[in-house]
Amino acid sequence: MDEDLEIIDRNTRNQKIKDFFVNNKKLIVSVSFTIVLLVISFYSFRIYEDNLREKISNKYNSAIIKHQIANETEIVSIMKEVIEAKNPSYSPLALYYLLDNNLIDNKEEINDLFNVLIKNTSLEKEIKNLIIYKKALFNADTINENGILEILNPIINSDSVWKSHALYLLAEYFYSNSEKQKSKEFFTQIVNTENANLDIVKKAQKRLNRDLSE
Repeated sequence: MDEDLEIIDRNTRNQKIKDFFVNNKKLIVSVSFTIVLLVISFYSFRIYEDNLREKISNKYNSAIIKHQIANETEIVSIMKEVIEAKNPSYSPLALYYLLDNNLIDNKEEINDLFNVLIKNTSLEKEIKNLIIYKKALFNADTINENGILEILNPIINSDSVWKSHALYLLAEYFYSNSEKQKSKEFFTQIVNTENANLDIVKKAQKRLNRDLSE
């Protein structure tokens, strides 16, 4: 008797499963097709990204090789294309290359390229903060107080690893402009900042003891 009941239960369960697939055939096919389409789309996009990354990499590397034999105008053009590609790896490298080799004299043009990275490129937080810091450093000799503060505010109002560097740049900026009280405030802030770069802290403390102890 128990065996008969077990057989009946099993047959009933199998019939329910069969009925479910029959009654929901269109839905199951639709869901399966969607899943397959998503998988194909995902891997197609990954292939596209890999190909694009390789293309940008080749363009960047070829520009460096050409630098010894090609004119600077061509190199600048290629590097600007790499920057405009907004690649998180090679776009920053391209800008650094332009800066390190002094290939662009126009500061406004350089600042526009900085902004492509800072505002329009998907970068890791600290990479973006480093680029913000480099932009401030690039402009420090010619920019006014409001300008340099505007650039560095995202860093000094955060817990970034570049915070102490940004504060030190501001402190030295004000010191070079004979605004010693403002300079002292930023040097002091460095000393009191948790997890500040130790070398920066030592430099700040030295400046406070030597030049701002009054």
